[in-house]
Amino acid sequence: MGLLPKHAHRRKKLGLIVMMVMGVGVAVGMVTMALKENINLFFSPSQVLAGEAPKDHTFRIGGMVRTGSVRRSNHNLEVAFEVTDTAKNLPVVFTGILPDLFREGQGIVAQGKLGPNGTFIASEVLAKHDENYMPPEAGEAIKNAQKIQATLKE
Repeated sequence: MGLLPKHAHRRKKLGLIVMMVMGVGVAVGMVTMALKENINLFFSPSQVLAGEAPKDHTFRIGGMVRTGSVRRSNHNLEVAFEVTDTAKNLPVVFTGILPDLFREGQGIVAQGKLGPNGTFIASEVLAKHDENYMPPEAGEAIKNAQKIQATLKE
Protein backbone atom coordinates (compact mmCIF):
# COMPACT_ATOMS: atom_id res chain seq x y z
CA MET A 1 0.00 0.00 0.00
CA GLY A 2 2.92 2.31 0.50
CA LEU A 3 3.63 2.30 -3.25
CA LEU A 4 0.20 3.41 -4.47
CA PRO A 5 0.48 7.03 -3.42
CA LYS A 6 3.94 7.26 -4.99
CA HIS A 7 2.67 5.94 -8.37
CA ALA A 8 -0.39 8.17 -8.24
CA HIS A 9 1.90 11.15 -7.70
CA ARG A 10 4.03 10.14 -10.71
CA ARG A 11 0.93 9.74 -12.88
CA LYS A 12 -0.23 13.22 -11.91
CA LYS A 13 3.18 14.67 -12.79
CA LEU A 14 3.25 12.81 -16.11
CA GLY A 15 -0.29 13.94 -16.91
CA LEU A 16 0.63 17.54 -16.09
CA ILE A 17 3.74 17.39 -18.28
CA VAL A 18 1.76 15.88 -21.18
CA MET A 19 -0.90 18.60 -20.87
CA MET A 20 1.78 21.33 -20.83
CA VAL A 21 3.50 19.93 -23.93
CA MET A 22 0.15 19.70 -25.73
CA GLY A 23 -0.71 23.26 -24.72
CA VAL A 24 2.60 24.60 -26.01
CA GLY A 25 2.11 22.63 -29.24
CA VAL A 26 -1.35 24.11 -29.77
CA ALA A 27 -0.06 27.63 -29.04
CA VAL A 28 2.83 27.24 -31.50
CA GLY A 29 0.44 25.91 -34.14
CA MET A 30 -1.94 28.84 -33.72
CA VAL A 31 0.90 31.40 -33.91
CA THR A 32 2.27 29.73 -37.05
CA MET A 33 -1.16 29.82 -38.73
CA ALA A 34 -1.64 33.49 -37.82
CA LEU A 35 1.78 34.44 -39.19
CA LYS A 36 1.22 32.44 -42.35
CA GLU A 37 -1.98 34.35 -43.14
CA ASN A 38 -0.54 37.79 -42.32
CA ILE A 39 2.78 37.49 -44.12
CA ASN A 40 3.23 39.83 -47.07
CA LEU A 41 5.45 38.16 -49.63
CA PHE A 42 7.42 40.19 -52.17
CA PHE A 43 7.46 39.42 -55.89
CA SER A 44 8.99 41.08 -58.92
CA PRO A 45 6.87 41.72 -62.03
CA SER A 46 8.66 38.81 -63.76
CA GLN A 47 7.71 36.45 -60.92
CA VAL A 48 4.08 37.62 -60.92
CA LEU A 49 3.75 37.17 -64.67
CA ALA A 50 5.37 33.72 -64.40
CA GLY A 51 2.56 32.68 -62.02
CA GLU A 52 4.68 32.50 -58.86
CA ALA A 53 2.51 34.98 -56.90
CA PRO A 54 -0.48 33.83 -54.85
CA LYS A 55 -3.85 34.29 -56.54
CA ASP A 56 -6.10 35.17 -53.58
CA HIS A 57 -3.67 36.64 -51.04
CA THR A 58 -2.17 40.05 -50.47
CA PHE A 59 1.45 40.41 -51.51
CA ARG A 60 3.92 43.11 -52.49
CA ILE A 61 5.45 43.94 -55.84
CA GLY A 62 8.31 46.26 -56.53
CA GLY A 63 10.33 47.80 -59.28
CA MET A 64 10.46 50.99 -61.29
CA VAL A 65 7.45 52.93 -62.56
CA ARG A 66 7.78 52.52 -66.34
CA THR A 67 8.26 55.85 -68.08
CA GLY A 68 5.21 56.89 -70.10
CA SER A 69 2.87 54.42 -68.37
CA VAL A 70 1.14 56.63 -65.78
CA ARG A 71 -2.51 57.38 -66.64
CA ARG A 72 -4.71 59.34 -64.24
CA SER A 73 -8.50 59.32 -64.30
CA ASN A 74 -10.30 62.63 -64.83
CA HIS A 75 -13.27 61.49 -62.74
CA ASN A 76 -11.78 59.98 -59.59
CA LEU A 77 -8.51 59.19 -57.80
CA GLU A 78 -7.72 56.11 -59.90
CA VAL A 79 -4.21 55.91 -61.33
CA ALA A 80 -3.01 53.19 -63.70
CA PHE A 81 0.68 52.58 -64.34
CA GLU A 82 3.15 49.81 -65.02
CA VAL A 83 5.87 48.52 -62.71
CA THR A 84 8.92 47.05 -64.41
CA ASP A 85 11.95 45.06 -63.30
CA THR A 86 13.49 45.85 -66.72
CA ALA A 87 12.54 42.37 -67.97
CA LYS A 88 8.74 42.40 -67.62
CA ASN A 89 6.06 45.06 -67.08
CA LEU A 90 3.11 44.53 -64.73
CA PRO A 91 0.01 46.76 -65.00
CA VAL A 92 -1.05 48.29 -61.68
CA VAL A 93 -4.23 50.14 -60.69
CA PHE A 94 -4.39 52.22 -57.52
CA THR A 95 -7.27 54.31 -56.22
CA GLY A 96 -6.22 56.93 -53.71
CA ILE A 97 -3.64 59.60 -53.12
CA LEU A 98 -0.17 58.60 -54.27
CA PRO A 99 2.92 59.54 -52.24
CA ASP A 100 4.44 62.93 -53.13
CA LEU A 101 7.61 61.20 -54.36
CA PHE A 102 5.76 58.94 -56.83
CA ARG A 103 6.82 59.58 -60.44
CA GLU A 104 7.81 57.78 -63.60
CA GLY A 105 11.24 56.17 -63.56
CA GLN A 106 11.33 55.92 -59.76
CA GLY A 107 11.36 52.84 -57.51
CA ILE A 108 8.18 51.81 -55.71
CA VAL A 109 6.74 48.97 -53.68
CA ALA A 110 2.99 48.33 -53.91
CA GLN A 111 0.85 46.08 -51.75
CA GLY A 112 -2.36 44.50 -53.01
CA LYS A 113 -3.82 41.54 -54.89
CA LEU A 114 -3.72 40.26 -58.42
CA GLY A 115 -6.99 40.91 -60.25
CA PRO A 116 -8.74 38.36 -62.48
CA ASN A 117 -7.44 40.04 -65.65
CA GLY A 118 -3.79 39.99 -64.51
CA THR A 119 -3.72 43.60 -63.31
CA PHE A 120 -2.28 44.19 -59.85
CA ILE A 121 -4.85 46.06 -57.73
CA ALA A 122 -2.83 48.05 -55.22
CA SER A 123 -4.20 49.00 -51.82
CA GLU A 124 -1.00 50.85 -50.86
CA VAL A 125 1.86 52.40 -52.82
CA LEU A 126 5.18 53.29 -51.20
CA ALA A 127 7.67 55.49 -53.06
CA LYS A 128 11.37 55.96 -52.56
CA HIS A 129 12.58 58.48 -49.98
CA ASP A 130 15.28 60.36 -51.87
CA GLU A 131 17.33 60.25 -55.07
CA ASN A 132 19.69 57.57 -53.74
CA TYR A 133 17.11 55.25 -52.20
CA MET A 134 15.37 52.29 -53.77
CA PRO A 135 13.40 49.75 -51.75
CA PRO A 136 15.75 46.79 -51.15
CA GLU A 137 13.26 44.30 -52.56
CA ALA A 138 12.79 46.36 -55.73
CA GLY A 139 16.53 46.78 -56.21
CA GLU A 140 17.11 43.05 -55.82
CA ALA A 141 14.28 42.24 -58.27
CA ILE A 142 15.78 44.56 -60.89
CA LYS A 143 19.27 43.06 -60.44
CA ASN A 144 17.88 39.54 -60.82
CA ALA A 145 15.93 40.47 -63.95
CA GLN A 146 19.02 42.08 -65.48
CA LYS A 147 21.07 38.93 -64.77
CA ILE A 148 18.42 36.78 -66.46
CA GLN A 149 18.34 39.09 -69.49
CA ALA A 150 22.14 38.99 -69.77
CA THR A 151 22.09 35.18 -69.60
CA LEU A 152 19.43 34.98 -72.33
CA LYS A 153 21.41 37.27 -74.65
CA GLU A 154 24.51 35.06 -74.45
